[in-house]
Formats: sequence, C-alpha cells, structure tokens
Amino acid sequence: MWKKYKPYIISIIIPLIIGGLAGIITMNSMDIYNSLIQPPLSPPGYIFPIVWTILFILMGISSGIIYTSNDENKKSALIIYAVQLAVNFLWSVFFFGMNAYLFSFIWLVFLWVLIIIMIKRFYPISHIAAYLQIPYLLWVTFAGYLNFAIFLLNQ
Repeated sequence: MWKKYKPYIISIIIPLIIGGLAGIITMNSMDIYNSLIQPPLSPPGYIFPIVWTILFILMGISSGIIYTSNDENKKSALIIYAVQLAVNFLWSVFFFGMNAYLFSFIWLVFLWVLIIIMIKRFYPISHIAAYLQIPYLLWVTFAGYLNFAIFLLNQ
C-alpha cells in the first residue's frame, strides 16, 4: 500500500515544505500585511495560511497524478510545475521581505502566466490534475488584485 501512495505523499509534502519555508523566511508577514492600507475585500491575515495549505495539498495531488502517469509529456509538465513553485516561493520574499509591491505584482503576473501554462500542460495528461489547479489560479488572480491595490494604496 505504501508503494501505491508514496508518490502522492511526496508530491503533497514538496509544496507544503516550500510554502513552509516561505512562511519561515517571511515570519513577520502578517504583521506587515496588517500594517498596510488594505483594499476592499481584503481577507483577515489568518485566512492566508489556511487557503495556502489547501492549495498546496491540491497542487501536490495534481502533480502526483502527473508524476504517476505514463504520458510522455509528463517531464515537461512537471518542469513547469517546479518553476512555478519556485516563482511562487520568491513572490513572498519580494512582497514581504523586500516590500517591493510593484515588482511583486509584476512577478505575480509572471506566476499567473506560468500557472496557465501548467494547467494547459497538465490537461492532456489528466483533466483532473488540470482542474485541481484552478483554485490556485483563482487565488493568485485574487492575490494580484490585492497586491496591485496594496501597491497603489501604500506608495
């Protein structure tokens, strides 16, 4: 049984570790977030770790589906997945660690494009794996609104 679920467990652990590292590096991020002028629809700070944990689990399941597939294109799909995870990680550093709000927004647009490419690469391999990434795309879209509004309100 372990052999069957091992790729999925590892695939879930990877984004959780990356998200956890970003959280450790930007430990005071909620203090920074709460000190900023917030746009309408801004969620309270405690929502972010809950949402990100769910999204990282969905990402992990999705990447596990791709990894365990026999599709010849899975390697290139997983490379895009890995790149977007790295870009995601760095956004936290730019936004919270460097307070570079405009650069962070541009970086987030780059991440958004990578997520769309990833979904397009996942879809022919597994529709389910692609669909599992849609909440992530929606959240990053919302994060783009928050990021740009914070840039405008906190110049």
